[in-house]
Amino acid sequence: MTPTKGLKKTLTPFMLWGLGVGYVISGMYFGWNLGLEKGGTGGMAIATLVIMLMYVTFTFSYAELACAIPKAGGVFDYAKRAMGQNIGFIAGIAQIVEFILAPPAIAFAIGAYFNAFYPQVPILTSAISIYFIFTALNVYGVKAAASFEVIITVFAVGELLLFSGIALPKFEMVNLTHNALPNGWRGVFAAIPFAIWFFLGIEGIANVAEETKNPQRDISRGFGWAIFTLSILCVLVFVTATGIAGWEAIVYKNGISGETSDSPLPLALAKITGNNHLMYHLLITVGLFGLVASFHGLILAAGRSTYEMGRVQHIPSFLGKISPRFHTPANALIGNMLIGILALLSGKTSEIIIVSVFGALTLYIISMISIMILRKREPDLPRPFRLRFYPLFPIIALVIATISIVAMFIFNPKLGLIYFSILAVTFLLYRTFKSADK
Repeated sequence: MTPTKGLKKTLTPFMLWGLGVGYVISGMYFGWNLGLEKGGTGGMAIATLVIMLMYVTFTFSYAELACAIPKAGGVFDYAKRAMGQNIGFIAGIAQIVEFILAPPAIAFAIGAYFNAFYPQVPILTSAISIYFIFTALNVYGVKAAASFEVIITVFAVGELLLFSGIALPKFEMVNLTHNALPNGWRGVFAAIPFAIWFFLGIEGIANVAEETKNPQRDISRGFGWAIFTLSILCVLVFVTATGIAGWEAIVYKNGISGETSDSPLPLALAKITGNNHLMYHLLITVGLFGLVASFHGLILAAGRSTYEMGRVQHIPSFLGKISPRFHTPANALIGNMLIGILALLSGKTSEIIIVSVFGALTLYIISMISIMILRKREPDLPRPFRLRFYPLFPIIALVIATISIVAMFIFNPKLGLIYFSILAVTFLLYRTFKSADK
């Protein structure tokens, strides 16, 4: 039985918006508050505003590449065209690291969520179960997967708006300014990976370009609508959650110091309604949609990234096969699931997040260099969406991403070495097998 030639084109601009927001929205629900411990409200706010600038400039720059080269491999295809096979391979591996390692952290959060409601169900059991469920949904078909993603994303956005509406009347400016820079400027740099967690994954829109009905027109719209929505939500969530009782109240489980929490919104809401109020339980229940949206969306994007690398035989070629029955990259999706479950079993969720962020920043740096090379080398390349603020936007994104990855390495040298070792080992294997094939 031979695989079909390509992926089905079923996605619309609204579905792309749902995917783009869905990839990212879990970052509004958990994880970002840990940056407050590093930098306080002032340090985290500065880091977040700078990272938001990076993502806005990156997103529109990346949209030009995605519209000009609408391939499932995303940055792998852009870098390969701009800088050759070797850099393309490194970019592809960085992308795979980002997309495969972010879901296990989210899966653990979902498992912990279920465990809070049903203590008899172990966290890992729930986390592994949802891996199987959502991998199966993505294997079944991209239209069904994307439609489901849009629905849960709309619920997740609505929950954040409702939370903000309840929290705003209780907002006090003194809670934002109190102990705003506990660690000085050092805290700003230490907060960077948690600020990135607010937006990590939006670039996954580019990986479904081959399944978009009109990628040359619709990809830029999906990127634009998604980054606008996420920027508004980021500001609302940050200001309202920290403005209720200060940053310590949404970082530490006891509200003062000690053990940190991955649930900033429930901690903030409990200050207003108490933890037995109907609205508290309603918002916490609906909040699960945010975690599911990102988990499911990143599985979808990771499948396309791995598929493209397998299709060109930069990784085992069976990963680049399309299911003849479902017309989806089933092998890539299943392979990613197995790696994700292994990462999940390690129990190192915060470390997994940081390694994932290293992959994302590598992707941003290489893609911004690629757009500048292609503008110079291929001025006549059809660009249905042409970045208006060139070269300012890619330069801004490149500078911020470079500073961020250096700062992350300084504050996380062990994890940085692990990440760059992954790049080095896979590259050596790639070059070895490529030479053997000649």
